[in-house]
Amino acid sequence: MWQEENNQLTRTFTFRDFSEAFAFMTRVALIAEKMDHHPTWTNTYNQVSFQLSTHDAGNTVTEKDRKLAEAISSI
Repeated sequence: MWQEENNQLTRTFTFRDFSEAFAFMTRVALIAEKMDHHPTWTNTYNQVSFQLSTHDAGNTVTEKDRKLAEAISSI
């Protein structure tokens, strides 16, 4: 579940292994590029963590972040 904290939407996804996590990141990258809204994220082995905020809006959560979060969750 996405959490809103420190002016960011955050969530960590856990996968079976690194390959699954990396495949997920590839799908997210394609969506983010299409939306022209690129996440701050990290990957450690089987986990992918997101911190979404809109830099152009002073690093606050905007509708763009909510739409990207929704798109990521639908993968």
